[in-house]
This record gives sequence, C-alpha cells and structure tokens, in this order.
Amino acid sequence: MSDLHLPGDPPIPLILRRSAQARRISLRISQLDGRVTLTMPKRLAEREAMDFARSKEEWIRKHLEARGEDVQVGIGAKLPVGGQEYLVQTGTGRRVQITPDGIFVPGPAESVGKRLGAHLKEIARDRLAGASDDYAARLGRSYTRLSLRDTRSRWGSCTSDGGLMYSWRLIMAPPAVLDYVAAHEVAHLAEMNHSAAFWAGVTRIYGDYAQARNWLRTHGSTLHRYKF
Repeated sequence: MSDLHLPGDPPIPLILRRSAQARRISLRISQLDGRVTLTMPKRLAEREAMDFARSKEEWIRKHLEARGEDVQVGIGAKLPVGGQEYLVQTGTGRRVQITPDGIFVPGPAESVGKRLGAHLKEIARDRLAGASDDYAARLGRSYTRLSLRDTRSRWGSCTSDGGLMYSWRLIMAPPAVLDYVAAHEVAHLAEMNHSAAFWAGVTRIYGDYAQARNWLRTHGSTLHRYKF
C-alpha cells in the first residue's frame, strides 16, 4: 500500500492498494473520513492506476465536496445536536449546557472536544434507552441490554439474545431519525431478518419510516465528520 497525490487545487491524497484478487482497478471514497483508495491488480503498473484516477478526477472532487471537510470539535465549531446546529462556546460552572443560544462547555479549551463527546454520549444513552423501552412495549417484546459504540458501518444492531447496540452519533441526527433506528432494531426482537413481516413490524411501532431512512442514507455519513 502506498500514498500518492492527484495534482490540482487542492491536491487529493490517494491510497494505492495492490490486491492479488483484484482483476481491474476500482475506486472507493470513504464517506467516514474522505479517504480515496485505488485498488489494483498486483502486477499492474502504478501509472495505469494514476491514469485511471485522473480520468475520474471530476467525479472524485464532486463527491469530496458533497461530503464536506472534517470538523475538529472545539470552541467556535458548529455542531448538530438533535438535527439542530449549535455554536460551541466557552461555558462556566461544572456542566456542559445546551441551550437555544449554543453549547457551553466549561474547562480548558484543549479538553472541550473530549468533554462534549462524553456529554453527548450520556444524552444519547438516555434518549435511545427511552425510545427502545417505548418501542419494545409497543412490540410486546423485551431486550436484554443496551450498549453504545462509535460504529462505522451500521447505526444499530440487535443480537439473537436480545442485545441492542446503537451508534451514539445518532444524538446528532434529527429526533425522528434516532427514533427510527431504535424502532428498527427493536423490531428485530421479533424478526431477525428484513422480511416483509419485519418491515410491517417497524411500521406498526414507528409509522411511516421512509423519510427517516432516506435521511440516514443521504446525510448519515456527515455525522462521522465531527472529531471529538
């Protein structure tokens, strides 16, 4: 694996990955961190991969622009909570406060991101536990445990023994989206699949989920731009 750059303004870092299984050159842009990876057959010349990248430059730049830049969370940063954007500001006292005027974080500037991240995880646990309790009651099933992680490939999961897991970053999404994910995972307590019966269960306990699911598909990756 090697690092190259596609010239331009700005230059685009490329990760070149050789694979014995690859039969052709493929291109992938990570929506989580914006990394551009070229995977190519093991014995193919590097210049051919670069020629391929240059031929896709317009497409690459378009997708990187749509993703937006990463945001290092600190004083002066703008951060979504519950789908609403807030300005992170210096706070007083002992606790983080989220008000209509902004997010106020006390303490040294260098610890703002870490402290705010911990606060958001607390709120996320409370909201997701409440939503899971409500939907489980509607479904007539119970779950065994609830955990939060910073998952990169999924927003939630349900294990065969009734354990629910969620991405804490859902607290940054609109409330209806967080609720949809909770309903989705709770519905798996009855149907461990994505059959028609499963989706009927989601509809029964949540309602019309199309808009919330589309929001996740369109905007969900942006929640990973925020670095705490």
